[in-house]
Amino acid sequence: MFKNITIAGAGTLGSQIAFQTALCDFNVRIWNPHPDRAKRRLAALRPFYKKDMGLTDEQFDKAMSNILSITNDWEIPFKDCDYLIESVPESLNVKANFYHNVCPHLPEKTIIASNSSTMVPSQLVNYVDRPDKFLHMHFANHIWTNNTAEIVGTDKTKPEVIEEVTEFAKAIKMLPVHLQKEQHGYIMNALSVPFLNAALELWANGVADPITIDKDWMNSTGCPFGPFMSMDMVGIRTVYAIFAQQARTPEELKVAKTMKDMIDAGHYGIEAGQGFYKYPNPAFQRADFLTSIEAR
Repeated sequence: MFKNITIAGAGTLGSQIAFQTALCDFNVRIWNPHPDRAKRRLAALRPFYKKDMGLTDEQFDKAMSNILSITNDWEIPFKDCDYLIESVPESLNVKANFYHNVCPHLPEKTIIASNSSTMVPSQLVNYVDRPDKFLHMHFANHIWTNNTAEIVGTDKTKPEVIEEVTEFAKAIKMLPVHLQKEQHGYIMNALSVPFLNAALELWANGVADPITIDKDWMNSTGCPFGPFMSMDMVGIRTVYAIFAQQARTPEELKVAKTMKDMIDAGHYGIEAGQGFYKYPNPAFQRADFLTSIEAR
């Protein structure tokens, strides 16, 4: 079983993976270009774990003590790493550059996983120096409750590597889901991305605004959240990275530009305090959200 885990990239998901792993008593080190941002994201998880998981402040602090370093140094977080989970931005160039820089610092034993949401293992495996120890391990947002870990390798990945990663997934209280072959979006996003794209297209075509679309979906299906709430949770930067790659029609290009404008203005989701909704206290938390005519 792994002991020393390194998380590279402490954005929305990277910070969650790091804390969940520390909570389960692994030694965790974080590599992030901006260590202060990583610390703020970790601190922001406290109220969620207290509310959703019943953690006390003492338990949260104890887990934080298992995070041994948060740094942008290329030596400290990687020198004794058993398992590296890469969660850097969804750009092929960024990921390729990261692997080029990190591989010389990794011991031979290190298994590497990417948490990429938009790429498949065959797109990244050639950038690592150990293809037999490379695979993807993809997490859902809010991993403490949405605890799925989608696992898939390439034809070069050793079966025992898949087994070790599966045991690790169980150890951090995830449900490991094995894919028999690679698939863009895995299972989760292969289902959810068309749903989110449909919502964006409704908006682009002027059928309805985001809040109206959310209300309709929630009221019609009984779902506790709408597509635009979901995009705020995932982070509009990630949604944009996926949507912009496939935008073709004038309406789609217009939506992509609008999302890019939101990102450039710093309105990229819950973490930023604004996305399609404003935080804290977004409109959808109002008791009359589904029954009011306006709840902006």
